Amino acid sequence: MENPVHRQAGEIAFGDTDASGWMHFPNVFKYAEEAEHAFLRARGVLVFDREKGGWPRVKVACDFKRPFQCGDRFEVLLAISNIGSSSISWDFEIINAAGEIAAFGSMTNVRVDHEGRPKPISEDERAALI
Repeated sequence: MENPVHRQAGEIAFGDTDASGWMHFPNVFKYAEEAEHAFLRARGVLVFDREKGGWPRVKVACDFKRPFQCGDRFEVLLAISNIGSSSISWDFEIINAAGEIAAFGSMTNVRVDHEGRPKPISEDERAALI
């Protein structure tokens, strides 16, 4: 990934593995979401509030290239691929300790109000994301 907006290191926890000791596949999305939330908080953008809404996912995709086991170190690279009127699309890569892409994918979120209805991304939010 050429120009990530955020990078976040991590380590595969035992509880994130399956009975065979390999990382269970949905945890890739958990790590990508943790990086996304850290980026939003660092930029002063709301992640979720019961009175103000949040950013639920409407689409996710991922390709897996290499497995992880408990204790493996990784880094999430996060980039914004598109900002629409009420949605944001992210690209992510999960890199192993050797610098190899272990997984890559995308997520699309929609900005919603407290009732879950789509709402436009505010100018302040948009400015903070760019």
